[in-house]
Amino acid sequence: MDAGVTAAVEVLDAFRIFDSEARASVALQGLSLVVEPGEIVVALGPSGSGKTTLLKVVAGLERLSAGRVSVLGTDLERLAPKAVAAFRADNVGFLDQHYSRALSPDLTCGQNVALQLGLLGNGSAEASRVADELLDRVGLLDRRGDRPQDLSGGEQQRIAVCAAVAHRPRLLLVDEPVGELDAMNAATIYALLGEVARDVGASALIVSHDDDAASIADRVVRIRDGRVTEQAEPGGLSALVVSRGGWVRLPADGRDDTGGGHLLSVERRGQDVVLSPVGIGRSAADGARPAALSKDGGARVERGPTVARLDGVSKAYPAGGGERMVLSDLTLTFEEGRMAAVVGRSGSGKTTMLHLLAGLERPTAGDVVVKGESLAAKSRPELAAFRRRATALVAQEPGLVPHLSAHENVLLTLSVRDGEASASQATAALEEVGLGEKGDQPASSLSAGERQRVAIARAIAADVKLLLVDEPTGRLDEENGRAVGHLLARTASQRGIAVVCATHDPVLIELADEVVDLVPGQPQPCDLT
Repeated sequence: MDAGVTAAVEVLDAFRIFDSEARASVALQGLSLVVEPGEIVVALGPSGSGKTTLLKVVAGLERLSAGRVSVLGTDLERLAPKAVAAFRADNVGFLDQHYSRALSPDLTCGQNVALQLGLLGNGSAEASRVADELLDRVGLLDRRGDRPQDLSGGEQQRIAVCAAVAHRPRLLLVDEPVGELDAMNAATIYALLGEVARDVGASALIVSHDDDAASIADRVVRIRDGRVTEQAEPGGLSALVVSRGGWVRLPADGRDDTGGGHLLSVERRGQDVVLSPVGIGRSAADGARPAALSKDGGARVERGPTVARLDGVSKAYPAGGGERMVLSDLTLTFEEGRMAAVVGRSGSGKTTMLHLLAGLERPTAGDVVVKGESLAAKSRPELAAFRRRATALVAQEPGLVPHLSAHENVLLTLSVRDGEASASQATAALEEVGLGEKGDQPASSLSAGERQRVAIARAIAADVKLLLVDEPTGRLDEENGRAVGHLLARTASQRGIAVVCATHDPVLIELADEVVDLVPGQPQPCDLT
C-alpha cells in the first residue's frame, strides 16, 4: 500500500477470547491483516478457524480482547456502540451467514432489498428501481412481492445478498455467501459481489470455506487457528505468512514431508531456509489423525424394509392470489440402511420434501407414510408425538440453546424425546462428529460449522429410523464436510436407518446410495449402487 493511503481494513495483533464457566476458547490469536482500498480479499479456512469472528470484529459487532482494528481510517475500538452502529450503517454492507437475520418477515423481498436505501434518504422510486435491478440479476424479480418466509433457503440467501449491496457500501463484509446454493446460483452470487464491489470502488472482505470464492479475489489468504497463515494472488504461488514473533504454520502437505515428526531443525542454505525432521515422530496414540473412514464402515446393507414413502404427493403454496406448485405427484420410497441425496436447484422443493416427511407440513394432495403409519390421519399433537419417537430433522439452522454446552444441547434433546438422558450416549454422539473435546463449550462460542455438527450429533443420539438432514455441509469446509458425509453414510448402513439428505454437495452425492433429482414433474431416483 502506498504511503499516506489509508487502508480499508487494518487488523493488528488481534486476540479474541470467549470466556465460559467451563473454559475459555480463543477465536483469534495474534491475527494481522490489511485490506487495501478497492481490494477484494477472500479469506479461506476450515470451520472453527476464526473467520466469522474476524468479520464480526471488522464490522464492529465484536470487541477485541487485545489488539487493534481500523476500518476506513476509523479506530472502532475507540467508538461507543451507537457510534459504531451509525458508522456501519453509512459505510458497510454486512452479509451474515445466517441470512434470515437480515430479512424482515413483515416486508416483501423487494422492500427488504430497498430498506437500507430508504433509511439513508433515497426516494422510494429510486430505491425500488435499484432493488428490482438486483433481484433481476439473481433471477428473483418475479418474487419481489413475496415475503421471505415463502421462499426457499437458497432464495432467501440471494435476497439477503441483494439487501447487503443495494446501498453500494464502501466496504463489503461477507460471511459464507453461498453455503446453501447450487453451483450455478453460487457463481451468480460471486459474480454479483465482485461486480458491485468494483463498480463503486469498494473494498471487500469475504470469508468462506469454498475455494471457488477465489474467482473474484485480488488476493486470497488462509486462516488457521486464529491466524493468517498463507496468502496468494489468484493463479500465483501461495506464500506462508510469518506473524509477529516468528510464528509460521506448516500446511498439511508440508507436515507430511517431515515424516510426521514434531521436532524440526532450521538451517539456512544460501537464499533457502530448510526445515528437517529431528528425532522420532509422534505415535498414533500421540495425536496422529485416524485413517479416513470407508463409505459405510462395514458390510453394505442392501435394500431393506421401507421406512418412509411418499404416495402421489403434491405441495402448493399461496402466491400472488394464486398457487405456486413446489412438488407435483411425487412418489418415492426410502429404505432401511440407505442414504438418499435429494438434489435440485434452489427453490426446487428439497426442504419442503423433508418437512413433509417430518410431518411439519401437510401435502396438498397425496399421503406421507412413515414406519407404516399415515401422517395425513394424525392430528398436530399426534404428529409431534410421532416425530419425537420416529424421526429426527437437522435443519439448515441448528437451533441450539446458546448458553448450554454442546453436551447439554444433546442431553436436552434426548430428555425431550423420551424423558431419559444418557450422558454417555451424548458424549458418544459428539465424538462421532469430531467434537468430543468441545462438549463442555457453550454453543454460542462454537463456529457455525461446529454448531451444525452438534445438531447432527443430537439427531444421531436420538436413535431413530428416519434421519432427515437439510444441507448438512453448507457451512463446513471440505475436510469436515467429507467427514460428515462419511458419518451419515455409515450411520445409515451400520444402524439400519433411512437417511434423506437435501444437498448440492458433490461429496454427499457421491456417497449416497441413490439420488433424487427434483425437477419439474415427477423426479426419478438414480440408483448409484
